[in-house]
Amino acid sequence: MTMPGVPELRRIVSAVERLRGETVREATVRSDLRHLRLEFASGLILIVAVERDEAGRPRFELDVVTAPPEAVSKPQIEVRFE
Repeated sequence: MTMPGVPELRRIVSAVERLRGETVREATVRSDLRHLRLEFASGLILIVAVERDEAGRPRFELDVVTAPPEAVSKPQIEVRFE
């Protein structure tokens, strides 16, 4: 696995620091175990993944993103037509 450099590690620490005190609402793991997605009560989403770079070597990726406001405030409603 390709080790991230110091600037990349600083970016990861900064992203994860945003999650301090957050409550996990949902966790999802892909069936091939390459992606982990944690959704927090505040609407933040942590995505941890192992992707391949151009040379085919595995590369660790981590991102914290904010869910769209409508996804946080309005749960999905299922409607059935018969």
